[in-house]
Parts: sequence; structure tokens; C-alpha cells
Amino acid sequence: MATKSLKARNNDIANTSRQMEILSNGIFANGELPTFAEKIKETNQFPLRPKKLEILQINLGYMCNQVCEHCHVDAGPDRKEIMTIETMKQCLEVIKKTEAHTLDLTGGAPEMNPNFRWFVEEASKAGIQDFIVRSNLTIIRANKKYYHLPDFFKKHGVHVVSSMPHWTRGKTDKQRGDGVFDKSIKALQELNAIGYGKEGSDLKLDLVYNPSGAFLPGDQKALENDFKKALKNDFDIDFHSLFAITNLPISRFLDYLIASDNYEDYMYSLLDAYNPSAVANVMCTNTLSISWDGWLYDCDFNQMLNLKVASKVKHVSDYNEELLQDRNIIINQHCYGCTAGAGSSCQGVVA
Repeated sequence: MATKSLKARNNDIANTSRQMEILSNGIFANGELPTFAEKIKETNQFPLRPKKLEILQINLGYMCNQVCEHCHVDAGPDRKEIMTIETMKQCLEVIKKTEAHTLDLTGGAPEMNPNFRWFVEEASKAGIQDFIVRSNLTIIRANKKYYHLPDFFKKHGVHVVSSMPHWTRGKTDKQRGDGVFDKSIKALQELNAIGYGKEGSDLKLDLVYNPSGAFLPGDQKALENDFKKALKNDFDIDFHSLFAITNLPISRFLDYLIASDNYEDYMYSLLDAYNPSAVANVMCTNTLSISWDGWLYDCDFNQMLNLKVASKVKHVSDYNEELLQDRNIIINQHCYGCTAGAGSSCQGVVA
């Protein structure tokens, strides 16, 4: 289990241009497999265009208390990229005037941003319908200064979405590090204790599952039933929904695929599972991603590949929703991950 990010290890995959080189060449350059653009042209879905903006996803920084095996952000304790309060204020201006109904805060561990609580307090005043914080759970038990996070979330009506690779200790710790499972269980029990995840409760608690190896997730509803049964029986834990997310071939997961000699097979698997009906609802069509330094991206994955929006408006300081809606969405071969099977997004399946 790595204890440092790819960036800190000077791994060449940490370089976004190297990732783009891998995704653009080889089996795609020689015609063995069609590019994503070629594939969606077959069903007259090229170019991809945004629909009505519904979700504003803001990355508060890449710092994290974990170094998870397949993290597409390459987050970790050594990542120092953190959103400043100046950029947060620019984001707040956008939140106040956007027509999006969902605000989605992510990281890294967004709670590690020193201005996280201030930002949540200010953003909660904007009247967003669904206010999501993506928590890795262990942050709640990482340090005394985070112990009150469940009560803080409750006070501001935060919808907690938490990563949970499996209902067993072995599979969870293998993907996320020793001790992660036990800390996650403790955090879930604390959230349950104040009303999160309970049937009929407005305090939403959802879990996120992504596979531990070079394979696609199973049926989301079946996985949810398995998680609910196991966590209830073993730990008396309740939650509302499970989101099954496909690992995209970027960053640490791309590094894993190459190191394990699974890259080409995985891309074949994604292509074999390609579902044109999922294309219409991929998250880049209703979501806008804002990076820790204020740049705008079609989605969180494009952010990690440094593929900024194809618009005259590229930074939150120049935000103009009308102009941003009139753009083509930037695509590449990693997009096959969002259109495989029932599709995949930060909100789970899309088709």
C-alpha cells in the first residue's frame, strides 16, 4: 500500500500529458479500438453538448488523510493544493446566482481545507436544494478537531456521501489502507446515532462503491442490497443509497492497470460494455466542475487530466452560465468508463 501520491513519488503517470499520451495512442491510434469520439458518432451523439446545469461540483483541495489505491485525484497527505478563501468567495458568488440545484463538495478530503466550515456555513445560506459533502469517513476519526463533523453536517443539512469499498475489513483495507474499515464503521455509527441514514430521515447518508480490481462494478441495486444486509447484520448500520462507480483509466488506477498488465484488457472491457443510452445522461452534460484553483472543467475526471472547458469562460472569476452552456464537452478515451453498462457518474448509474 503506497503512503505517498504519484506526484510525490515522481511517477510519470502523475503527469497529465503522459496520461493523455497513453489514452490517445496504442490500441486507439492504430485503429484496434475506436476512439470515444468515433464511437459516439456512430449513434449521432457527437459532439457532446451540455444540458441544463443541475450540479456544481467544487474540489476544495487534493489534501487527504488517506492514500487510496485507485484514487483518480491522486490525493494524499503530501498534496498541498488547497482552495484559498479568495477562490471560495468567487465560488460563493456563483452558487448564489446559479440555476443548479445541487452543490457537491469534494477533494481529497474537503474537510481538511482550513476554511471548510466557513465555506459550508456561507454556502448553506444560498438555498441549494441538495448540499453534498463527499467524506472518506475516516477523517471524522482522524483527529479531535474533526470529531464534531457529524453534528456540523447535521446543523447545516449536509447530504453525506461516503466512500466504502466493501462491507468486509479485508477488501476495504486493501484498497484504502490498514485500519480504514474500522474507522469507517465507527464514523457510520456516529452518523447513524444523530439520525443520518435512517429510514424516513431527511439526513441523507449514501455510500459509494468502486471495484478493487480491473473489472466493472456489478448491478448497483444488488450491491446496495448486499451492503445493507451485511452492514445491518454485522454493525447495525443503516444508510439510504449505494452508488456504484466505474474506475476510470486515469491517475492511480491507470498506473495500476499498466503495472498489472491489465490496461488493454480493461479498455476492451469498457468498450464491450459500451451503452449508447448512457451517453445521453453522463454527468458532464448536467455538471460543472471547479478545481481548487478556480478553473472550470466538464467533469471531475477531466479536471484530473487538466482538460479545461472549451469556452471563452474558463475560470470561476469570469463565470457566465449562459456562455458556458454554449460549448462542446471535451472527451477522450477515459469517457468509456462513464458509458459502460448502466453508466457511471458521481451519483451512480445513469441509464
